[in-house]
Amino acid sequence: MTPQLTILLLAFLAANLPWFSEKVLYVYPLKSASKNLAWCLLELVIIYFVIGAIALYAEHIVYGQMANQSWEFYVVTFSLFLVFSFPGFIYKILWKKA
Repeated sequence: MTPQLTILLLAFLAANLPWFSEKVLYVYPLKSASKNLAWCLLELVIIYFVIGAIALYAEHIVYGQMANQSWEFYVVTFSLFLVFSFPGFIYKILWKKA
């Protein structure tokens, strides 16, 4: 499996993590019974940066250098990360409450 495909698969799995647990970052339980949308979105941003760091490290290991990127790259990758999290969002917000 290529490194690019591995990173995409890891990003897809990680983007859905916030939606499948009632604990913050799978560690800290909340006082309320369920985690609301704001906590899930905050976790999504944190996980985006973690996956981005892993991707930068993988790029450095595989290619020996990291390509310079401007802000447009990060906007597009975060948008892709939001699209990746859509199945988890559907499960937690729309399907589970029905």
